[in-house]
Amino acid sequence: MATTAKAVTRRAGSTRKTRLETAEQREIDNPRLAVPVDPGRDHVQGPPTATLTLVEYGDYQCPFCGAAYPEVKKAQKELGSNLRFVFRNFPLTRMHEFALNAAETAEAASAQGKFWEMHDFLYEHQSTLGDPSVALEFAKKLGLDTKKFQSELSQHKYQSRVKEDFDGGVRSGVNGTPTFYVNGVRHEGEATAKDLVKALQAK
Repeated sequence: MATTAKAVTRRAGSTRKTRLETAEQREIDNPRLAVPVDPGRDHVQGPPTATLTLVEYGDYQCPFCGAAYPEVKKAQKELGSNLRFVFRNFPLTRMHEFALNAAETAEAASAQGKFWEMHDFLYEHQSTLGDPSVALEFAKKLGLDTKKFQSELSQHKYQSRVKEDFDGGVRSGVNGTPTFYVNGVRHEGEATAKDLVKALQAK
């Protein structure tokens, strides 16, 4: 898991600060989800009547999130309609220079009804995150209004949305990615389908 605690990117001997992370990121030891799932706002896969809920705070550039991505898919396949999966943004911008832009890219696609398609594409093409033309080409294939898509990205229209997710994660005790919450309780096991399914079924 990539962690935010004292995780910085150093260039020319200085610490690179961002708009999402303060110089001293506060850490909260809270094992419960502070922000309840809101189907009207959150990105949710699975039926609203599902008895099990898995929430992930993730970073599109994080290699550990990239490794967890297919594991979540396996858990979803195994649990089927019993599971609803929620993804929230937690870009570790001091460690991953393209993470914030990737999160905004997914949100811009979401505004046109294609969040999950872009979410999956970004994780499946992590090595291309530094080249915005790759996501733009995919946006074209999705049939998005690319002029609007590019304009919203250049204006950082969805950065406040990403920050809301991030702040909610901090309040929930997230200090690294990926962090999962199983039915509202932080998952302390491995980010594997086996461990996630076991934890979900135990709750």
